[in-house]
Amino acid sequence: MDLSSPRVVNDLLKEHGLRAQKRLGQNFLCDRNSLNRIAEAAEICADDPVLEIGGGLGGLTVTLAALTSKVTTVEIDHQLEPLLRVAVAPHPNVHLVFNDFLKVDHDALFAESFGDKPGTVVANIPYYISSPILEVLLEHKKWLRKIVLLVQKEFAVRLCAAAGSDECGSLSLYGQYHAQVKIAGAVSRSVFLPVPDVDSSILVLTPIQEGAVPVKDPDRMFTLIRAGFGQRRKTLLNALMRAPASFGLEFGMEDREKIEALLHSVGVNPMRRGETLNLDEYARIADASLSL
Repeated sequence: MDLSSPRVVNDLLKEHGLRAQKRLGQNFLCDRNSLNRIAEAAEICADDPVLEIGGGLGGLTVTLAALTSKVTTVEIDHQLEPLLRVAVAPHPNVHLVFNDFLKVDHDALFAESFGDKPGTVVANIPYYISSPILEVLLEHKKWLRKIVLLVQKEFAVRLCAAAGSDECGSLSLYGQYHAQVKIAGAVSRSVFLPVPDVDSSILVLTPIQEGAVPVKDPDRMFTLIRAGFGQRRKTLLNALMRAPASFGLEFGMEDREKIEALLHSVGVNPMRRGETLNLDEYARIADASLSL
């Protein structure tokens, strides 16, 4: 059964009275070349454990199963279970888990999937849950060797965007702090069933366990980043003053001068917009703010 064939996939769904569920963002990838490129981007060796998020009908699952000795696949849609079990039946190295990835015990799942060796996550995920899935993965990066995600092109561009660019946001800096991020290739919308409204990209993240920049309190830095990006077109000074939780203080007029002096002390012009700062600058501000 060739799950990379649109005709085969379409006939299979009709035979079982199924269709892609819009509420789950289902778009089945039906292209052998694209499936192979995703697997190649993961750089999997024969003994590398793999966790796949979103098995779908099994096209990517069986592609991965041919490359490594252990694949754990998490699929949220129980209606696809009979079809997915048939697809992986020739591959005893595949373990299926029917659950919502965002709701499982992640440490337990990673421990079961990877054992004592860092593993690889591979996933074709819909846009509406791309951010929460990415955040979960990076929060558990100690388990991970590499993350390969097939996501909408816009999301991939945002993750790779340079500080100061229109595409850069707080999520960009979050991803770039936790991992080396790159786009490994494009995937046309035409190879999906049903055809989505946008093209996709193969996004590869290699976790940086210690973080991309030295900072004493990463959580404080990300609070500052969210504050800085939360009010675009405002100066950094005004953005921080309007987000007192950034420093855990209630600001009065006297605090404005303190914050302005703090920014000057780390070489950041208080009149800059928050979205123009890079990770290193936010890290310096976060460290200096610990003394307030």
